[in-house]
Amino acid sequence: MSSPTSRVLALLELLQADAGAQGLGGAELARRLEVDRRTVRRYVNHLLALGVPVEARRGRDGGYVLRPGYRLPPMMFSDDEALALGVGLHVAGALGLGGITPAIASTQAKLARVLPAPLRQRLADIDATVALDLARPYAHGAPATLRALSAAARARQRVQLSYRAVPATPDSPSDTERAVDVYGLAWRGGAWYAVGHCHLRGALRCFRLDRVQHVQALPASFGRPEGFDVLAHLRHAIATLPRAHTVRVLLHCDPATARRAVFAELGTLTPHGRGVQLDTQADNLDWVARELARLPFAFSVQRPVALRRAIAALAARLLARA
Repeated sequence: MSSPTSRVLALLELLQADAGAQGLGGAELARRLEVDRRTVRRYVNHLLALGVPVEARRGRDGGYVLRPGYRLPPMMFSDDEALALGVGLHVAGALGLGGITPAIASTQAKLARVLPAPLRQRLADIDATVALDLARPYAHGAPATLRALSAAARARQRVQLSYRAVPATPDSPSDTERAVDVYGLAWRGGAWYAVGHCHLRGALRCFRLDRVQHVQALPASFGRPEGFDVLAHLRHAIATLPRAHTVRVLLHCDPATARRAVFAELGTLTPHGRGVQLDTQADNLDWVARELARLPFAFSVQRPVALRRAIAALAARLLARA
């Protein structure tokens, strides 16, 4: 730390991070700040002059401590932390939460007002030059819904959802009321989802957040299945939605290679003998053919036969263009 000001702020950060009832001793603070104990006392006086309530606890194990309940996070960020902030704000803006854009802009403005000039410039560089290849949102969830359901999932509290589903038939109702145990939330393929046990259907279900009309906490708790993988279940549920074609392909590679190469939206991967089995549902076999054609390893189409014809037609078109 190159200046007394940065060391005073570092002292504040150390006191905030300390959870001990007796606080941090002067000798320990001097060692961490690389100064003598007299200088530590001077830094404490600086904080007191700024209105920061630092208390000195007496006794053999005594030390300096912040008054309970006081928090003032100083805006001190390393280069890596500044990078995390910049990229994090970029990601937040791309994740389809309607109405959150003003909050992102105000956060950026607050950071610009308090950060030192070099870090402020680094954030501006990221904002101007970094592009993220995220799936473009096709469904915008409400931030309030995300907050309510994530809080319910953490607290293991059952909720009542007013949910607008896609009707199974033209005459079936689309708006339903259902009690749900939310195990977690995930972003996939351009939309936010909540995954959990639906008491109306008596089974696991995935709910798109943009279709949730209202959330109400219920006076009931639940147990989350041990080791439940929210994203894995969501992938499987999306891949196995009923569509025009059921596709099964054997990939001639190991599971790690398959996970790196296969587009996540394509389907589910299961180790099978010396290869990996890809299962999915598709309405457009030409799209599946294009995705398979870009794989860097061999594969065998097990079903449907129409997919083999689609791959052959794609190959013919490419040869004609070449």
